Amino acid sequence: MAVPAFADPPGIAPTMPPVEMVGTNGIELAVYEAGSGPAVVLLHGFPGLAYTWRHQIPALVDAGYRVIVPDLRGYGLSDAPDDVEDYDIADLTGDVAGMLDSLDVDEAVFVGHDWGGLLAWQMALFHEERTTGVVSFNTPHIPHWGLWLHNDLVAPVLGDQDDFTADPGRDPIAQMREVYRPGMYVLMFQDGDTADTAMNSDPEGTLRGALRKDLGTPESWDQMPAELKNMEYYGQPAPAQFPGQDVLSAEELDFYVSQYARTGFTPAINWYRNISRNWQAGLEVDQMVRVPSLMISAENDVVLRPSMTDGMDALVPDLEKHVIADTWHWTPEERPVEANRIVLDWLDRTFPR
Repeated sequence: MAVPAFADPPGIAPTMPPVEMVGTNGIELAVYEAGSGPAVVLLHGFPGLAYTWRHQIPALVDAGYRVIVPDLRGYGLSDAPDDVEDYDIADLTGDVAGMLDSLDVDEAVFVGHDWGGLLAWQMALFHEERTTGVVSFNTPHIPHWGLWLHNDLVAPVLGDQDDFTADPGRDPIAQMREVYRPGMYVLMFQDGDTADTAMNSDPEGTLRGALRKDLGTPESWDQMPAELKNMEYYGQPAPAQFPGQDVLSAEELDFYVSQYARTGFTPAINWYRNISRNWQAGLEVDQMVRVPSLMISAENDVVLRPSMTDGMDALVPDLEKHVIADTWHWTPEERPVEANRIVLDWLDRTFPR
């Protein structure tokens, strides 16, 4: 199948399909769609956009899939409600399920990165009947929102006093306050608008500072000062020089900046502000993922580390795992050729047509 010539939404670099506003769950999402065949929905993370998937869309279309890529709630051209509570997991999964209804799609494989990966796992828990399979880049399935309490992250903070054990029966944010300094980025996002103010005042600096690669290994990261390894820099002005290398080209960065200059970062940060609510909402939800799943980790991701996938098989019985070498956090954009190869091979073997 030939790859179609994609239209360019205003201000965007080539390779994105046309955009359509799709009503769902009381809001409108900007949805980029192309191709025909079984549905594959691509879910971006923070601070991503549908544009995160610009390298995956043509490959999936060429392989015979209908590819559906939303700017998620609060991002890009999609609606961004004002209330923090409007960004909880019921709303986020409801948006995706309602989008499928509006597009007359019964079920789909959900492919996610970062927060989008977490959302893909939650679709398998809250909307299993709509979920054919899950592919997650970087984000493991850890029950009850325990991602930020994994021992690999907590141990370097506690040092020799590593006597902390994560408890899925307790609010994860309350537990994080027992481990981390208040400036740790997830906690900073809970407390006031320091991060919002700093990030909104300089979208270009914020995005350049976040979307970086070649920053060393998890082991070297653990030796960094606390303000760096806990990413407290989200609440600070951008530095004159950035470590590592840019993930984005100048043209790609310009598009990201144009979108966040319009929306600001507060709606995206509001996803983090619902972690406690989401933990509470999922306490009575079975955490077993019962659909075929693919986990793609990045060797040098310092937050979502490959070792965090150890033991996932107990909760995701039909699981295949891969680690992409020499890759930091932004896997779909850093290593698109390898990422596409793994996903397409898994789709072909798991759902033969």
